[in-house]
Amino acid sequence: MAYLSDNALDALLEYISTNATHLYICSQEPTTLTEATTTYALGSKAGPTFGAIQDRAGGGRELPVDAISGGAVTGTGTATHYALVSGTELLVANDISNPQVVTSGNSFNLAAFTIGIPDAV
Repeated sequence: MAYLSDNALDALLEYISTNATHLYICSQEPTTLTEATTTYALGSKAGPTFGAIQDRAGGGRELPVDAISGGAVTGTGTATHYALVSGTELLVANDISNPQVVTSGNSFNLAAFTIGIPDAV
């Protein structure tokens, strides 16, 4: 695909920001809602918040995800991935830039990050 408009990329990112109800930390990359919320889940935070969709360095568009604080840890392990989910679907899953060891009963924090989509080539 040689071209995809910013409006199309923005619509995808807007879908994520509008529908994401929880951010989960996971022990490995989930590919389904069940894996994100149960199988690999180590904790979660309700109500993630987002910044305004913007240009991405190197081309494309990106959605800033605000820093997470006070997430509830429900399992013990190393959180290597995050997942944004709605009530019915896994929306996004990707690496955590700084994996962290978490212990059930504690809380977790994540630094702000972005979800980026490069321009079509």
